[in-house]
Amino acid sequence: MTEEAQGVVDTGSMMAPLYLSGFLYLTHAFRASHERGHKMKKLITALLSLSFACSIAVATQNSNSSTTQRQNKNANSTPKKRPPIFRASKDQINQAQAILKQRGFYNGEQIGKIDADTRAGLKKYQEAEKLKVTGTLNKVTLVKMGIALTEKQKSM
Repeated sequence: MTEEAQGVVDTGSMMAPLYLSGFLYLTHAFRASHERGHKMKKLITALLSLSFACSIAVATQNSNSSTTQRQNKNANSTPKKRPPIFRASKDQINQAQAILKQRGFYNGEQIGKIDADTRAGLKKYQEAEKLKVTGTLNKVTLVKMGIALTEKQKSM
């Protein structure tokens, strides 16, 4: 009886080709799987990028529309009236410059106009009198200097 008939087969010579073909099959399958995974990663990255770009566009559009809505709301509503601006008269400025000159806070001429030297003198006066230092001839400063206010100024 031959070895084949007894069920004994020389597996060494048959296993090598099977082993190699199985290895090649697994290698090919791994590469294919790896390529599919790489393509999948590219697809996911592209989709995420696209969704991010869309969300930025929507957010920008929403912020522009809300600004437009606010502008329209402001345009339709009646504007708040600003209080009238307090202005000292030429005579009041002359009197203030004279007082500043007497106190040594101003060295210029009494011209009835507020210039840089008058503003500097007013700041020194306001600081000495513990008033809010503005450098302007406002209502509080005129009252502190003892200068009479007009009826319009009194109502402000």
